[in-house]
Amino acid sequence: MHAAPEAEDEFHDEIFPFVPAPEDGSRWQAPADLEEHLYELREADDAYTYLRAVAVAGLYRPVALHEKDPDADASPLLTVDLPDGRKAAQVYTAGLLPRPHPAVVYEFVTLGALAEGCPDDVDILVVNAATPCEQYYLTTDEERQVWADLHERHHRDGGLGDRIETRRTGAPGPGPLLHGLACGAHLCFANGDPWNTLYWHGAGHRNEVDRLAESWGVAGREDWLAVQERLLTREVSPWYWDFVLGARLAVLAEVGPRLDPERWRECVEVTLRNRVVETGGPDTPHRPGDDPELDDFVAAMRGLVGKILRYEARFRADELLPPDGFVRTVAAWDIGRASKMARWGRGARYATEAELRTAVERTSHAARAAYASWEEFSAGYILGRCLHFDDESFGSWYTDVLHAHRALTSDPDSPWLTVPFRSA
Repeated sequence: MHAAPEAEDEFHDEIFPFVPAPEDGSRWQAPADLEEHLYELREADDAYTYLRAVAVAGLYRPVALHEKDPDADASPLLTVDLPDGRKAAQVYTAGLLPRPHPAVVYEFVTLGALAEGCPDDVDILVVNAATPCEQYYLTTDEERQVWADLHERHHRDGGLGDRIETRRTGAPGPGPLLHGLACGAHLCFANGDPWNTLYWHGAGHRNEVDRLAESWGVAGREDWLAVQERLLTREVSPWYWDFVLGARLAVLAEVGPRLDPERWRECVEVTLRNRVVETGGPDTPHRPGDDPELDDFVAAMRGLVGKILRYEARFRADELLPPDGFVRTVAAWDIGRASKMARWGRGARYATEAELRTAVERTSHAARAAYASWEEFSAGYILGRCLHFDDESFGSWYTDVLHAHRALTSDPDSPWLTVPFRSA
């Protein structure tokens, strides 16, 4: 594993959260809904309900990066010695995690894991220390049994997915950076991730590393750089998806809005066979029956026309497309994943902050070059996802992202209703 080389200005002092209360005594603006809830519970002195809330959401613990054993399941809890001789361990909720630091990462931990693995010499667990919603708990056997019970009753892996999570503080202002972050909204919704933060810790450092390795084959910085670039240049999805969609646009330019599907299929076949001649010379076999391998590919591309038409018919029935709408390009499938890949790379510490920003801005420019609205972008993303995974089963690969589309196009908190697709 190779960490990203950090620029000099990324060696900052924001190792742990430090969020003072407003000096004028006004109400604190929490970074997200969970911290707002915890702030209210602390003000009400309701430590038990506070604990139940963090049992649901989980916590993050700081770990010195140079001390991490990549082969170990867990690193020791970071502790501090208090003036009275007691020892305290610090953990935080997601919305309060600071800007990533070169020397420290944050690992996800459940309240149940803390109940089981908190060292015997730790006397106090501090949640969100040095913030307006800090809370303290003793680590007695009785108290830790309460933690274990709350975890068992309330925590569910993946239970906070399928929702829009927006940061109220620390997000970039309007512009390509914020727009590029919004391009990853499908995946942010599915995972319950904040869509508008650059302070990316994701599911915790180890989990981000594992996610990239298991889902993308990314085992280090060089792998991440290669995959990120391929997504940004739309080279991960098969080229022939947009080739087939482009053939329809060519036919429509000739014949107008009423399209005969057979005319579309013929355009696909003729164009493919002509390209074989152009690249191989006039004597290259290209007529039906000359080259069985080419014939099979042409048949598959003609079949892809029908598959796209059937998906679009379903999209229109589900109001994902307007009654006369169709998908012009599936570019959004790579662009949307590029937006999240930039953040995943940062969470795994393969990407610098500057590389994250540049990649996210590039997703914005690519999306605006290919689409005119968030609705068009979403339809292209969903068709790409369905062609990749669904195989016309119209199962969860389709229904889950349809649910995301409906939320993202209707929820007042959605980036697609707060970030204009086109800049003014």
